[in-house]
Amino acid sequence: MIQASAPLPLSTRTSTALITGASSGIGESLARQLAARGANLILVARNETRLEALAAELRARCHVQVHVLPADLNRPGAAADLSREVRARGLTVDILVNNAGLGSYGEFSTQQTAEIDHMIAVNISALTGLTRAFLPDMLTRGRGRVLNVASTAAFQPGPLMAVYYATKAYVLSFSEAVAEEVAGSGVFVTALCPGPVQTGFQAVSQLHESDLLSGPARLTILSADEVARLGVQGMLRGQRVVVAGQLNRVQTLLPRLLPRAVVTRLIARVQARRH
Repeated sequence: MIQASAPLPLSTRTSTALITGASSGIGESLARQLAARGANLILVARNETRLEALAAELRARCHVQVHVLPADLNRPGAAADLSREVRARGLTVDILVNNAGLGSYGEFSTQQTAEIDHMIAVNISALTGLTRAFLPDMLTRGRGRVLNVASTAAFQPGPLMAVYYATKAYVLSFSEAVAEEVAGSGVFVTALCPGPVQTGFQAVSQLHESDLLSGPARLTILSADEVARLGVQGMLRGQRVVVAGQLNRVQTLLPRLLPRAVVTRLIARVQARRH
């Protein structure tokens, strides 16, 4: 095993960051944070109009290069196609941010098969494929960062969002394992684990039907900008896991302190539909 080392300096002003899911929410905030630090950007999402608007704003405000690559990461082979397009444009990815993610609320037995497949394709397959595509070049150069956006959902099972929670558990486990594999290489892998964040994700995932964003749970909600700030800081420091928010960090300890069956029942109650 390679001996772990302190993070080598990585100047964002001489780096290019590829960010998936960059058209809104945490992805958009991550793009703003990195552009403000002088990083050039490759913005990826399905919504080309929103990407172009963000790109124009960041070019003017931060004086950085911004490339727009519209892509649907749900499509088979999307990660390979995206990596080929990046190389065809002569671009080098120093910072890879796998932020794109899908969620869906409801009992597993009633969810559409296509909906489940889309979550797995974006949350797991695309993230894994893009990491595999760009990590070897980072290792060859001896410098780089990978930031994979997981969730506090990664730390326990999630009834009523079973597949989403499971995909985020994969992201956390995968990120920690690869981080250990590359220790001492000058490349660092970080899993960012936010709790609930008020973005368009809640509407798409139908979380408005649950109690997750109401009552005491609202105390754990951070803004997308705050999550992005903590994520970028942790990534540049070489942290392996960044749990955004003090209360969220406490929440991640519950599965270690309570039997898993108890934790699972608690999550089911928190996420129960409103009546």
